[in-house]
Amino acid sequence: MGVEGIFNSTIAILDKAIDLRAKSHTHIAGNLANAETPGYVPTTLVFERQLQDAVKGHGKPGVSPALTNPRHIPLKGASDSLAGVRGTVLETPASSIGRDGNAVELENEMGKMVENQLMYTASVQILGRKFDELKYAIKGG
Repeated sequence: MGVEGIFNSTIAILDKAIDLRAKSHTHIAGNLANAETPGYVPTTLVFERQLQDAVKGHGKPGVSPALTNPRHIPLKGASDSLAGVRGTVLETPASSIGRDGNAVELENEMGKMVENQLMYTASVQILGRKFDELKYAIKGG
């Protein structure tokens, strides 16, 4: 059995989700750090839709759909799609911008921070359980 069989797609998905959550945390922390910087516009890393599309995949890993027409667009395998997920950085100004032009809303950013941290922690815990299952199987449990 190759490494791909041991480290299934769930582990790859969790790995990517944890990486993206960490990057998202950096954006949120930067927004909070600049809450009083005149003219600062907060940013958000948006990746959930891209990750969902990659998870659904455009086929099984290593299997490419047949191109039966020259106008067909070649699709990547699911694992290739997952590696390509980087997220998109969007400016997300608050609905009410301060007199100094700062567009950070602390309550909104703190809510994003809490949600992101919960999702990060959940992903890490699920990944830990996956590795516990592997350890159990290796020990012959």
